[in-house]
Amino acid sequence: MAPMRKVAQRVAVTAASAVALAACSSTIAPTPTGTTPSCVSGSVFNPGDFHPCWLAANVNYVGAPVLGGTLRLEGDEDVSAFLDPQGEGGPVGIIVLRAYTRQLVSNPASTKLVTAESIVPDAATGMPTVSADGLAYTFHIKSGVMWNTTPPRQVTSQDFKRGIERNCDPNLDANPSYYMATIAGFASFCTTFLAMRSDSSAVARATYINGHDVSGIQTPDSSTIVFSLTQPASDFLYILALPLASAAPIEDLSYVPVTAGNPIYSDGPYQIAKYDVAHEIDLDHNPAWRQSTDTIRHDYVSNIDIKLDVPGSGAPEVVQNDLVTGATDLETNTRVPAEDVAALTSPVWNAQYGVFPLAGVSVPMVRFNVLSPNNNGALADKQVRQALEYAINKVAINNIFGGSSLNQPLNQVIGPGAEGYGPIDDYPTTGNEGDPGKCTSLLSAAGYPNGMTLTDTYEDDQPLPVDVFQEVKTDFGKCGVTVVGMPADGDHFDIFQSAGVLKLPTTWDITSSTGWGPDWDGPANGRAILPDLFDGAYGIPGVGDLGGYDDKAVDTLVNQAERATTITAAAKLWHQADEQVMRDAAFIPLQTELTPLFRSVRVHNAIFDALSGSYDITQVWLSR
Repeated sequence: MAPMRKVAQRVAVTAASAVALAACSSTIAPTPTGTTPSCVSGSVFNPGDFHPCWLAANVNYVGAPVLGGTLRLEGDEDVSAFLDPQGEGGPVGIIVLRAYTRQLVSNPASTKLVTAESIVPDAATGMPTVSADGLAYTFHIKSGVMWNTTPPRQVTSQDFKRGIERNCDPNLDANPSYYMATIAGFASFCTTFLAMRSDSSAVARATYINGHDVSGIQTPDSSTIVFSLTQPASDFLYILALPLASAAPIEDLSYVPVTAGNPIYSDGPYQIAKYDVAHEIDLDHNPAWRQSTDTIRHDYVSNIDIKLDVPGSGAPEVVQNDLVTGATDLETNTRVPAEDVAALTSPVWNAQYGVFPLAGVSVPMVRFNVLSPNNNGALADKQVRQALEYAINKVAINNIFGGSSLNQPLNQVIGPGAEGYGPIDDYPTTGNEGDPGKCTSLLSAAGYPNGMTLTDTYEDDQPLPVDVFQEVKTDFGKCGVTVVGMPADGDHFDIFQSAGVLKLPTTWDITSSTGWGPDWDGPANGRAILPDLFDGAYGIPGVGDLGGYDDKAVDTLVNQAERATTITAAAKLWHQADEQVMRDAAFIPLQTELTPLFRSVRVHNAIFDALSGSYDITQVWLSR
């Protein structure tokens, strides 16, 4: 199961949000000649030891690229912001953005993990010139990177400045905090902009952007942009590689963002030909784009058609059937159903099936409301939380999500492959199957010999979170803790959020329906994991730190990591923060996972894109 990652928002993902591994079976694909079961041997979750087949199992790179044809995708989810680059955050939006937006720097497409997680020039002529103190980054824009305007127009440094500034528009529901924390003067610019009324006119928005300068973003000419940082940031290039930092043409200031019918401009290989809200997105060639200016993307297929409205709760099975029969080519937000995995991997690995890593994913997890007054404030007591760490059978959780070929028990905040990862196991149990006896004895020592009753708020409109709730209830029950369910539908995050202000109802103690997926992968993504979840001083209460945990030592380590001058130094600090969070038993991590995907037989060069959790549609060509 691959979690839905909200690149434009810091949003805790739910265990059911990707509807990846559903309860029903689907048509099993015939097994073509593939690789042997050794593909699943070894340490699946060690990014330094991936078998080649994991990233290349179903790439199907055969012969020279074929031009033409229509690539078809389908799923059951729409984009989240009418295709506005600064507003899109869901999986469908990120898939499509790759085809029609450009950034100064980006992640290249590659079946080699280290290469795929690297940063390379995109619309910039090369990597930036960085000052000796690490505070100034200077980029130059390639000549020939063009907007699909009439007539086509050169993309400028001012367009990239405008794109970052648009993150602060109150209608976009974007995530400007990365830029507020790094770029000089951006926090004050953004705070005022965010406070603007959402019904303000396009003229008022344009007036604000044009009339308020950001000291840390300067454009001395149309092809040069200089960023000045408030402090060193070893991850700054990764932040600039996000779609949030896409260029925005001057025309965008003529419209109120996230309004149906707004024009969508392109500087990538494809352009939006049709967007039928909640039903369909069609892309065709952008005539202003030139391959000579883009070393990352291609335009092998002539058209890309995306179906957004596969009906019903059985969408994953419908999509899988369509992939098998060739009725569609790739999936958007669904994943291979759990019941299909065994037949796709044994006795030989199906050449159309692949599993892929998402560094730092933790889905689901059990979060504590440390501010709950219930049980005389028991969850504020670290000893109580430490006792509960021993309760859960994590292997049983793995099995709910498809078993050990896709999931691995997790005992810390930062998962394998992410910045700061290093094994932590402060609460070991045999085989990660829980230790009710130790849980019971430690609860007694903490002053609760008769256990307690905890209320778990969980999602009840999808099968996976319901199954997780039942397992948590069973496991806690073995050490004398009664779990009472407080079910909610898919919008249950309203329980935790109220107008952006931390809201901790006294009616809940734990939640088992949340998880986390970082906004980007790679060796420098610590900022996108631990602060969101456990920095009590962070500026987005009620979104990440749902349970109210706050520790000064953790906050200090976060601040030190964010201003570290090297990735190596930052990684050590992120790991130390992880160790402190786990010593405090701030939550119960349960598992990390791989993403299972399937492609149609006619798809060639299917390269996984970690940012979207899907295939890169700008790399694919089709059998003709």
